[in-house]
Amino acid sequence: MCGLLAYLSTDADRVGDSHVTDVQEALHCLHHRGPDDTAVWADSRVVLGFNRLSIIDVEGSPQPLPYAGDRYRILFNGEIYNYLELREELAAAGAELTTHGDTETIVAGYHLWGQDVVRKLRGMFSFVIWDTQTRTAFGARDPFGIKPLFTARLADGGLVFSSEKKAVLEMLGGSAAAGGVDPASLQHYLTLQYVPEPATLHRGIRRIESGTSFTVVDGELHTSRYFHPTFRPQPVPAGREQELYDRIAAALDESVAKHMRADVTVGSFLSSGIDSTAIAALAHRYNPDLMTFTVGFQRESTSEVDIAAESARTLGVRHVPVEITAEQFAEVIPEVVWYLDDPVADPALVPLYFVAREARKHVKVVLSGEGADELFGGYTIYREPLSLAWAERVPRFGKRAMAALSERLPEGMRGKDLLRRASIPLEERYYGNARNFSGAELAQLMRGHDPDTSHVTVTEDLYRRTREAGYDDVTAMQYVDLFTWLRGDILVKADKVTMANSLELRVPFLDPEVFALASTIPLDQRVPKGSDATKYALRRAMEQIVPPSILHRRKLGFPVPTADFLAGPLHQWARDIVTASQTDEWLDRGHVLTLLDRLREAEVPSKRIARQVWEVLVFMVWHGIFVEERIRPEIPETHYPVKL
Repeated sequence: MCGLLAYLSTDADRVGDSHVTDVQEALHCLHHRGPDDTAVWADSRVVLGFNRLSIIDVEGSPQPLPYAGDRYRILFNGEIYNYLELREELAAAGAELTTHGDTETIVAGYHLWGQDVVRKLRGMFSFVIWDTQTRTAFGARDPFGIKPLFTARLADGGLVFSSEKKAVLEMLGGSAAAGGVDPASLQHYLTLQYVPEPATLHRGIRRIESGTSFTVVDGELHTSRYFHPTFRPQPVPAGREQELYDRIAAALDESVAKHMRADVTVGSFLSSGIDSTAIAALAHRYNPDLMTFTVGFQRESTSEVDIAAESARTLGVRHVPVEITAEQFAEVIPEVVWYLDDPVADPALVPLYFVAREARKHVKVVLSGEGADELFGGYTIYREPLSLAWAERVPRFGKRAMAALSERLPEGMRGKDLLRRASIPLEERYYGNARNFSGAELAQLMRGHDPDTSHVTVTEDLYRRTREAGYDDVTAMQYVDLFTWLRGDILVKADKVTMANSLELRVPFLDPEVFALASTIPLDQRVPKGSDATKYALRRAMEQIVPPSILHRRKLGFPVPTADFLAGPLHQWARDIVTASQTDEWLDRGHVLTLLDRLREAEVPSKRIARQVWEVLVFMVWHGIFVEERIRPEIPETHYPVKL
């Protein structure tokens, strides 16, 4: 596990001492990803730098790792969970292996199999391989986008790749040199609460997409998608449902076993839900001394902390709870936003930061349950196509009438949103789990709002693929989420806030073998008709793993009390952010203050308005850090000797 930074020149013999110095200095932006070791290697065309967090075989796999008599050098961020099996396959094919870690399996596989090596990797990864003979580079990101990789072209024509956008900004020379704020990306952020791949909030910086490999030949970047997630639902014969549940349980057990491979202690996050509980229960099989970690807020009502503690007692694992206050929540916002690189307006990432910080005091690796909902059909919104099935029989003029009636009904009236959603097709109404601002609301808030830039521009190609594949509406929603909500929100916050604490997070649900099985589950085993259940087959499979007292308990979710905070103890804090912000080029700050006042004055603060305000606040803090350079978070600095 490391933070990587690579500079590739477009011209032969162009790399000089200044490029090496630039990479050395930019590496400090990645120190939290690798506090155990730092190194830089260069030749006449490239400079490769890395910071490493020691998880497996640090002594045997120093990076940038050489291979084949120094022909190749590789930078690798992530973990390959099937590396032991790959080593055996490589050795049988005649590959020379001189280390005992997973990094060498990638570059040896590339030498032997070429670009097809990415299809053999089971894990989370982003990597860059430099071939000194052909003067070309090859790299990739993992199928689901667990590990990030940013890229940009510098003023001298060279290309830079990095695990952190901050390091790219430093190589470019700041926000203005990166092209400034991209208005389309900002508009997407305000709609979705994240910036969708491959864009970033800076015009001149992009991301290598999830499931994509790339080459750099003669200074030109070429990308190619190698992972095409495909759902192939297979009917389950009556009376043989248990066979499916057994296969799911076995696949998860095997995935967790591989995700437990490490030379350090592995812990697990634990919440009130069955996903993290199942992961913890399986991990406990392989580590009897497993430690679990939970976070919650100091509130009078029953919280996530209480339920997770009960689950830990039932599972028989050691448990560490973390509770935070509104003041602690606000205090770390600048630091968390700095780590994020681009704003993500999911307030759950703040408590996740606290629990990651506590976990790092005890372990270097934690398991978590991300991805279960997208793969197995767990979100409540996935039931919507079933509840709106009647609308499919309504003729076009009837849908127009429903839309018109919805417009006339007052905000907040029951049935208003149902009529609106029933009147429009899936492609227009569903674009992920966050829908904070409508088009009309954005037009009020955002200066230069472009009505032609909407969520449809993000999802239209995804829906085209689902139509070509013949997916039902629920499966189409799952497919869209793999490319939007999962990689834009869930995995970004999971990676950024854990690595901020030099903690490696592993997600056993997002394993190619688990996905291969989940993709075959029929619709009635995901969201059965006549029931409120979601991810039904997974729940049935968990009966073998999760105690009944946990399995059938109502999930609390993780509600961050944002509305209560912004209406109460954090109201003045929020106003101070708005009034100090220099974002008039983009936003109507007076409108934001009006929304804040509405929160404070309401008898019951609106959760929807709170989400809108929170989204704006996160952007303003981001702008203050990366554009205005007015906000300077206190980031712990650690300096390492750089080895050349």
